Amino acid sequence: MTVSAPGVPPIETAPPPEFDGPGGVWSPETLLIAAVADCFILTFRAVARAARFEWIALDCRVEGTLERIEGQARFTDFATTVRLVVPAGADATQARRLLERAEHGCLVANSLRGKRALSTDVVTAESATDTAQRT
Repeated sequence: MTVSAPGVPPIETAPPPEFDGPGGVWSPETLLIAAVADCFILTFRAVARAARFEWIALDCRVEGTLERIEGQARFTDFATTVRLVVPAGADATQARRLLERAEHGCLVANSLRGKRALSTDVVTAESATDTAQRT
C-alpha cells in the first residue's frame, strides 16, 4: 500500500511481520512510534530556541507497547529515551527541564491514550566524545 499526502513523497507501507506482513517497509505501528519521536524532537527544538538554550545533539528513541485490551489491540505505553549533548558549562538542570517541557508539549503524544515515560541523559560534549572514543 502507498500512503501519500500533497507535497511530500509517498511512503510504502504494509503490516508488520507480527501481523503477517512482509517486513522491510513502514507499518502503521512504526509510523506512529516515529511520529512520537519526531514530534518530541521538533518540540524540543522549539522549546530550546525559545529559552535560548544551546545544545549540540539530540538522540530520541521511543518504544511502544502494544497490548490487547477488551478485544482491541492498542498501544498502552510509550517509553521515550533521550540523550542530549550540550556544550561544556551548560546547565544540566535546565536541559532536563526543557526536555520535560518538550515531552509534555508534544501534540502527537498528547493525542494518544497510552501511559508515557521519559528517561533523559544529559552529557557535555567532552564526555560524549570521551565515551565515543572508548567504545
